[in-house]
Amino acid sequence: MGFIIALIILFIVVVFVALTVKIVPQQRVGVVERLGKFHRLLNPGLNILIPIIDHVRIFHDLRIQQANVPPQTVITKDNVQVQIDTIIFYQVVGPEEATYGISDYVYGVRNISTATMRQIIGKMELDETLSGREKISIDIRLALDEATEKWGVRIERVEVIDIQPPVDIQEAMDKQMKAERSKRAIVLEAEAAKQDMILRAEGDKQSKILKAEGDKEARIRQAEGLGQAQELEALGEAKAIEAVAEAEKRRIELLREAGLDENVLAYRSFEALGEIAKGPANKVFLPSNAVEMLGSLGAIGELFKSKNTDNKA
Repeated sequence: MGFIIALIILFIVVVFVALTVKIVPQQRVGVVERLGKFHRLLNPGLNILIPIIDHVRIFHDLRIQQANVPPQTVITKDNVQVQIDTIIFYQVVGPEEATYGISDYVYGVRNISTATMRQIIGKMELDETLSGREKISIDIRLALDEATEKWGVRIERVEVIDIQPPVDIQEAMDKQMKAERSKRAIVLEAEAAKQDMILRAEGDKQSKILKAEGDKEARIRQAEGLGQAQELEALGEAKAIEAVAEAEKRRIELLREAGLDENVLAYRSFEALGEIAKGPANKVFLPSNAVEMLGSLGAIGELFKSKNTDNKA
């Protein structure tokens, strides 16, 4: 009997401790109600409650959570049905509002997201929808922010995972894409051929210009070389003439220094002429002025006498 009573007391103590002591993990918070009314929040760590009077209504995870929105079929502005998958990242920032503001804030977020998505897509055409994921995500997040602010929930991010058009539309889009790629490839090939022709023409032009400049430079250098050669040749001839003149001048000065005036030179010349007259030729022609000068010397008579004697003999 005593053992049973001890077990009952131990059970009561365990239950009392379990109801009194609450250990809350990090990034979690509990909502405590006292006699059915909100009393306080249980923060991470050790917390003490009054058994039976205090009651933990719910624990909230304060980390960022994600909620997958089931694929939704929506109609675009140009009456095309597309299926859109989205995912929402949210965080509980007001545990009290998240507990009493709405019965299930995750369900509420999904419903608002779906309704907002239908409104947004209904104003967009198919091409705009397929290329406007970022705009759709931003519009949904702004709409959710306004609705979830009083729920104590903050929408961190909305991601449009996939947008699936109907099969026939997708096939048409594939054909269009292939045609666009073929067109782009043809245009690129034409541009490449054009660039190739331009580059070749530019290269040929530059080659001709360089060749003409090279020929011009060669002719200029050849003319300069010829001019320099002629100049050097003229300088050489001038120096040679100058040297000859200088030698002649020196010879005349030496003759003057030796006392050989004009009469002596004339006499010596006619001595040489006499030697010439002894040759086979029997006639010697003299200029008249030379005869006058030699006549005054009296030598020409002797010369011609000897010449006449030789002829008679």
